[in-house]
Amino acid sequence: MSISLKQIRYFIAAAESGRISQAAVELNVSQSAVTAAVQQLEALLGVRLFERHAAGVALTREGSRFLLHGRNIMAAVAEAVREPRAAGAAVAGTVRVGVTYTVAGYFLPRHHARFASSFPGVTLSLHEAPRDAIEQALLDGALDIAVMLVSNLEAREALACETLIRSRRRLWLPAEHPLLREERVGLAEVARNPYILLTVDEAGDTAGRYWARSPHRPEVIFKTSSVESVRSMVAAGMGVTILSDLVYRPWSLEGQRLERRELADDVPTMDVGLAWRATAELTPAARAFREFLNLACAGQG
Repeated sequence: MSISLKQIRYFIAAAESGRISQAAVELNVSQSAVTAAVQQLEALLGVRLFERHAAGVALTREGSRFLLHGRNIMAAVAEAVREPRAAGAAVAGTVRVGVTYTVAGYFLPRHHARFASSFPGVTLSLHEAPRDAIEQALLDGALDIAVMLVSNLEAREALACETLIRSRRRLWLPAEHPLLREERVGLAEVARNPYILLTVDEAGDTAGRYWARSPHRPEVIFKTSSVESVRSMVAAGMGVTILSDLVYRPWSLEGQRLERRELADDVPTMDVGLAWRATAELTPAARAFREFLNLACAGQG
C-alpha cells in the first residue's frame, strides 16, 4: 500500500484542528474516515503520529516531522496544479451554470472563490432551479453546464454527466438516543422511531425508493424542504432521519448535538456531479470549470 494525498490531507486537518471530530467536519467526511487515514499512515510509516487524550489529539515528535513533510507535499502538488493553470489566465467568457438547492448551499460555495481566483477572466452565471427545470434548460441551450445531484438525473440519453463526489447517507440521531449504542442500524430499527422527512431536491422521492425495497416503512411525522429544520428537529429529539454526509453538521442552530450511525441496509449514496447536453461542445470557459471541479474533488469520498 502506498501513501495517498487524501491520507496526508486528512492527517494535516487533524493535526491543525487537534481533534479528529473537528477535522472530519472541516473535510466534510466521517470521523471514521479521518481515523482510518491516520491509522493507515501510522501503519505505513511504522510510527505513532498522534498521542490520543480526552480533549483530542496531539502530535508526537515523529508526527511533527511528518506534518512538515506533509505540508511540503501538498504545497508542491498545489504548485504543480497552478503552473498549467497559468495559461488558464487567458481563458475568458461567461459560463451559465445550473445548480440545485443542495449544491448551492452545501457544495459549490467552497469551490467558487478558488475557481474565480484561478480563472479571473471567467464569470460564472449561477441559476438555481429544480432538477427537471435544469435538465430542460441544458437541452434547450439556456444553460451551458450544471452542478447537480446526478444520482437523480433522468434525461441520461440526451445529457452527458460525470460524478464528482459520492456522499453516503446515514442515520441522524439526537444525542443519547438508544440506537447510538449500535454501530450499525437497520431500517427495521429506524422504522420504530418518529421520522423527519426532507423533501427538497427530490430527497423524499429518493427515500421512498430505498424504503420501498424494504418490508419496513418510516413513521413520518413531519415533512419539510428545509435541511436546517430537519437538523433542529432531530437534535431536539422529535425524531430521526436518513440524510447524506454532505449536509451533515454536528450541531443544530440551537446548539444541540446530532450524531450519526451507519446503516446496515443498502441505501444509495447522494452523488453530486456535472451534467451538460451530450451533443454540445463546451466552450473553453466551461471546460475550464469542468476540469477545475474534477481536480478539486479528486480523492474526496
